[in-house]
Amino acid sequence: MRIYFCAFLALSFFVPLSVHSDDALQIATSFERRKLEALLTYLKDTPNADDEDVALRILVGSYSTLGEFEAVPDLLIRRYELLPKTGEPNLQVLFAEISRPLVEASISSDQRDKAKAFITRVKSDFSSSPVSGQLDQFLDQLGSDLYLPGVGDKMDFAFTDLEGEEIDLSGMRDKVILVDFWATWCGPCLASMPNLQAAHEKYHEKGFEIIGISLDESLPELEAFLEENKIPWPQYFDALGGENEIAQRYGIRQIPATFLVGKGGKIAAANLHGEELSEAIERELAREP
Repeated sequence: MRIYFCAFLALSFFVPLSVHSDDALQIATSFERRKLEALLTYLKDTPNADDEDVALRILVGSYSTLGEFEAVPDLLIRRYELLPKTGEPNLQVLFAEISRPLVEASISSDQRDKAKAFITRVKSDFSSSPVSGQLDQFLDQLGSDLYLPGVGDKMDFAFTDLEGEEIDLSGMRDKVILVDFWATWCGPCLASMPNLQAAHEKYHEKGFEIIGISLDESLPELEAFLEENKIPWPQYFDALGGENEIAQRYGIRQIPATFLVGKGGKIAAANLHGEELSEAIERELAREP
């Protein structure tokens, strides 16, 4: 997660050199809290302040620094409301300072619907702008992240794999499943494959399965890779590449993308690697369905 507008303060003026790191963090956190309270009071007591945008920008930075993203979308929407809606917008402010962090904060705080409504609003507000085409393209790409499945969401699909076996996640609720969106032309995907093979070998007999969703276009190349590398888990392939049906359904626009589906069919984690993946698999295997 990128952090925007992180407020910076040199604390060395009043922090003793012997202070412990935990103390320093506590001091910094305490400062951010006081700053938040003061700015919120200022905005409440001074409606339509000339420097309202500055205050909002600093508030976003403070909340982000504290990792408290729930309030960030509404603050950024207030910043957006201050922007003029005629002529060419300031794209740097609209894109980098408002739209992108709003979407990221909305995803982190489970407020995706708020971000979806915001994107629709911006498109409408600037529909007659000379840069509306550029705006729409950026917002569509940015908004695609809002449709990615998140922790707690259900993942459900069925298909016939390359071996002719019927794969249906709804009938695998007693298993822990890693859904791997990948392709043979994707370098990072291939780099992660040994880790997935090791996890499969270690946990498969305990109820762990991997399901590959291949974004390849050539079946012979895919089959050759699977045979050469002895990949044993089922694969979905429809020859559509980046327009892969299951990938499109879940808003996948970049790979590798992996989702760990726990017992019961809900996503428990995403894009884990190495020890984090192993720990998550063990944790989910230990859960009751």
